[in-house]
Amino acid sequence: MNALPYRSTPVFDETTLPAALRSEHRTKAGVWGVIRVIEGSLRLTYLDPASEMIVTPDRPALILPEQPHFVEPLGVMRMQVDFYDQRPSL
Repeated sequence: MNALPYRSTPVFDETTLPAALRSEHRTKAGVWGVIRVIEGSLRLTYLDPASEMIVTPDRPALILPEQPHFVEPLGVMRMQVDFYDQRPSL
């Protein structure tokens, strides 16, 4: 059985995406995040370990507990983050 999110952010677009998500931040201990792009695309940069990926509607991204990261919209986009208390399946 797949884990269900215990909380989700509002849906953000390229203009409403908070500055806090555009700069380095992390989830709390024991909290996994899944970035889901509804429309468009988003660049996700992981700082530890260093890597990046393009998040699209067909390619959600997993954030591990306490993993530092930030996001950058790539043009017009809509996205949401779901939070889990156990590792979800993508």
